[in-house]
Amino acid sequence: MEVVTHLVNDTVEFYKWSLTIADKRVENWPMMSSSSPTLAISCLYLIFLWAGPRYMQDRQPFTLRKTLIVYNFSMVVLNFYIAKELLLASRAAGYSYLCQPVNYSNDVNEVRIASALWWYYISKGVEFLDTVFFILRKKFNQVSFLHVYHHCTMFILWWIGIKWVPGGQSFFGATINSSIHVLMYGYYGLAALGPHMQKYLWWKKYLTIIQMIQFHVTIGHAGYSLYTGCPFPCWMQWALIGYAVTFIILFANFYYHAYRRKPSSHKGGKPVANGTSAVTNGHCNMEEVEENGKRQKKGRAKRE
Repeated sequence: MEVVTHLVNDTVEFYKWSLTIADKRVENWPMMSSSSPTLAISCLYLIFLWAGPRYMQDRQPFTLRKTLIVYNFSMVVLNFYIAKELLLASRAAGYSYLCQPVNYSNDVNEVRIASALWWYYISKGVEFLDTVFFILRKKFNQVSFLHVYHHCTMFILWWIGIKWVPGGQSFFGATINSSIHVLMYGYYGLAALGPHMQKYLWWKKYLTIIQMIQFHVTIGHAGYSLYTGCPFPCWMQWALIGYAVTFIILFANFYYHAYRRKPSSHKGGKPVANGTSAVTNGHCNMEEVEENGKRQKKGRAKRE
């Protein structure tokens, strides 16, 4: 017990020390003065993961069609704004795509980049709604380990990123990821419009491929920075590499089961989908849209 007490005390002391070297520019920004709000929201998310399915167990699923349309296209706009701000501000600041240290000055472009990265962090909190919509629609099988791991860790890790390194090479991964999210949420916004959009949505699996490419690029980018001695915090580079490796493994496993492995069973002449989508973050694929349509005709699903 004494060992545990010392460990806790050392952790608290290390955290207090780390706050002394945090970026002073973001100290008074919303959610940034303390880690408590971020951790509290993440805990509430995990509690909902446990309580939500139990609450919905004996209830009819919500359709949420209009809500999903508004939500998905709103996320398209938010991620487009983030990507645009990062691209324009980094170009104006003369950023290098190979090695860019953090500039903690109040230069207008540096503050603009930090602000865009803060919005990127906020977007990760908003994305918790992806899981909420899955559960309210009783798509429990889509709340996979990959889905939960991605959502819960990204929000916490990007609070750390904004607190200590809201600039420099942090812009690189956020720019790529927000650009991919424009495509991803655009896809699911279109899918939520109804089955008539199915013929335009043949490119779903390529979203997963693009995301896996993103993680390989992240590893290469961080590895190059470490190899060349780029003056960007090494701890973040190593953390990025380790984090990206976990996603490559999980996304590759999803891709194999979703698109490569032959289905072992059929229902009504159609392959039974496992519904565990790495790129579905609270949305439905076209087979599920049709399913919702049938539910609506039968009057079984709740309206918004």
